Amino acid sequence: MKTRSIQYETQGTCSKVIGVTADENDVIQQVYFLGGCNGNLQGVSKLVQGQKIDDVIGKLSGIRCGAKSTSCPDQLSCALEKLKTVPLAEE
Repeated sequence: MKTRSIQYETQGTCSKVIGVTADENDVIQQVYFLGGCNGNLQGVSKLVQGQKIDDVIGKLSGIRCGAKSTSCPDQLSCALEKLKTVPLAEE
């Protein structure tokens, strides 16, 4: 199976890096966050696994955290947008 992966450096959030892997059908296989609210981000990671990239982007894009202009879910949508441009590789 072919996959694509990215390590995305976040901006404006407590988490610092988001790692995402998706398969050749644009289905999210794995998500991890470094930093941030551990329990909440583990939950977000589990909820998006098995979902299509574009569906998750549509749901999470634009979510804000308090007065911040972004959030960890919003940054995940940014990471997924960038992931779509990464070439597929054999696993």
